[in-house]
Amino acid sequence: MTDQVQSELLSTVKDVDVFRILLADLHDDLAGKVARFRQLADLSAALGSSGTMMPGGETALAAWTEARSSFVHGNYVATVLLCQGLAEHMLAAHLTLGLDAEELPDRVSFNDTLNRCVARDVITQRDAGDLRRLMNLRNPLTHYRSIDDPSNLSRRVVDSMIPAETHLLTDATFAMSVAIRLLALPAFRLGD
Repeated sequence: MTDQVQSELLSTVKDVDVFRILLADLHDDLAGKVARFRQLADLSAALGSSGTMMPGGETALAAWTEARSSFVHGNYVATVLLCQGLAEHMLAAHLTLGLDAEELPDRVSFNDTLNRCVARDVITQRDAGDLRRLMNLRNPLTHYRSIDDPSNLSRRVVDSMIPAETHLLTDATFAMSVAIRLLALPAFRLGD
């Protein structure tokens, strides 16, 4: 049996149907996608004229690339998770570079990384506070929280009477702004 016949036997979705779904997805919330893309472009003006150095290897690069795409396409939970991962990888990797490189544990905690970065003047206390806030936004998205927990998204919706989508957009916008601010720090900024 040829591969084409086999794939048609296993899938009832034709290429044209997939194309229609993808086209509809592109069209849905087009104005929002354009607005978020422009917001991202405006925020990115803070990056160096020659870009940014991104320690953390392929994981950091993938997190940054996917965070931008997720934000533009309205995948707000993914944006928060990816921005947090980007920050963890970049900062820990930075500590292991250069003449003053540190030996880190195989699994260094984010709080430990933040404290070390503040001590070495890589980030300010304000940056560390915002990165801890980002961590606190990420944690209830990755770890179960009871409805009684104030960080639970459903609890936030009930308490504020604001839709979940609005909370998530606000959280993702904050996450992107923190990530871009991190990339624009003197330790990572390239050029003017």
